[in-house]
Amino acid sequence: MTRQQKQNTKPKLSFWQIWNVSFGFLGVQFGFALQNANASRILSDLGADLHSLSLFWLVAPVMGLIIQPIVGSASDKTWNRLGRRNPYILAGGIAAAFGMLLMPNSSNIATFMTPLLFGAMMLALMDAAFNLAFQPFRALVSDMVSEDQRNLGYSIQSFLINIGAVFGSILPFLLTNVIGLENVADKGEVAPSVIWAFYIGATVMLGSVLWTVLRTKEYAPGENGLPELNQEAEKLPLGERLSGFFGLMKTMPETMKRLAVVQFFSWFALFIMWVYTMPAITQHIWGVDAKWFDPDYLSQVGQVPAHIAQAKGTAGDWVGIMFAAYSVFAAIASLFMAKVANQIGRKLTYSVSLLAGAIGYISIIFWQDSTLTMVNLGITEIEVPQGAVMLLISMIGVGMAWAAILAMPYAILAGSLPPKQTGVYMGIFNFTIAAPQIVSGLFAGWILTSVFENQAIYIMMMAGGAMLLAALAVYFVKENGSETAETTSEQATA
Repeated sequence: MTRQQKQNTKPKLSFWQIWNVSFGFLGVQFGFALQNANASRILSDLGADLHSLSLFWLVAPVMGLIIQPIVGSASDKTWNRLGRRNPYILAGGIAAAFGMLLMPNSSNIATFMTPLLFGAMMLALMDAAFNLAFQPFRALVSDMVSEDQRNLGYSIQSFLINIGAVFGSILPFLLTNVIGLENVADKGEVAPSVIWAFYIGATVMLGSVLWTVLRTKEYAPGENGLPELNQEAEKLPLGERLSGFFGLMKTMPETMKRLAVVQFFSWFALFIMWVYTMPAITQHIWGVDAKWFDPDYLSQVGQVPAHIAQAKGTAGDWVGIMFAAYSVFAAIASLFMAKVANQIGRKLTYSVSLLAGAIGYISIIFWQDSTLTMVNLGITEIEVPQGAVMLLISMIGVGMAWAAILAMPYAILAGSLPPKQTGVYMGIFNFTIAAPQIVSGLFAGWILTSVFENQAIYIMMMAGGAMLLAALAVYFVKENGSETAETTSEQATA
């Protein structure tokens, strides 16, 4: 091998080197999972109705739409003592921790605005910060890992993401049932178990992000196949740089365009799950009428009956158990996904996993047994309806889909991207994540109230149909590891 070839070839990394590259994502996902499992609960406690919940959740994809492409492009052109991607990962971790400390305390902090508005602002801050870290983590794996280790690299990242999600999702439940903190919220307040969960989540996130930043030495520009920094692009006027960015969108690889269709349906379904699982199971399994999610009705009755507040609190905790369960199943699936993809191909692995997710969503409607049963979770016992226990079976399929969504699109896409613009293209690819969530956020609440009469279980069935369409759409993706956007991208430099 010539000296030039050695310069252009990434070295083979050890398992623990690849582990360190993605370890910070464990903490970021810890925080993100806390948000996913508890944001609807917090916003409902602060006064949001079912229709407006999806509108508040729009903050996440909008922030992703704005921030990830900008961060992707900026990190492609960054090099300092921390590296190329690490400065953005660190900044995102610090900002997200700040938002996590403030959001659950909205009712105590907000004096110049309503607690609900302040909570929504902190949700926006957290989402902006999470997105600031997400994209550089994806690009960091592509930068550091060679082609023959790519499946392993993204599978390890998927595994760590799901380990973080497990503990982030289950933490409020543990604080209630093991530590003994109260999980019932007073009117207009947030339950103490949720507040302390966010404190712990902020600490874990910062610690893991620092681990990656301090333990990962990024390759310098021009080293191991990475391109030199394009200093000329930095000097271009903003208008020309924006024009170049939109030019890249027009000339994106065909693989990215077809993956966008799969992404649309799968992320449309995920958004619905994150927003409406809590009211769906509270109504469908705990038997709480939809009126108890209506702020106008709550203002009329004054005090929420104790049994209703307890049911909502228990169901909210159980959502954390469900989300932890699908993350456990996703982590297990991630351990085998690289080998399975090597054997049967990435596309088939991706499609079958999404099909399992569709079955998982649709099966939720069949679990409605309200018979109370004692469940031993190892660390504690809890009494819940039998139907709630059966939901854990549904989470097997959801976990398989989630593992594939976190790994397979990026593994398929990475071989289609030019090394000098991996970051910006990964940022552009986030449009395929943000756009379906925005569509879902704009219309899901209206569909729930106008079509399904606030019966949230039916919108979960609609999510299952969307996941099925995603599984079918994988068939049309053209995977070509040698495809790059070099030719077209040279015409439009971001």
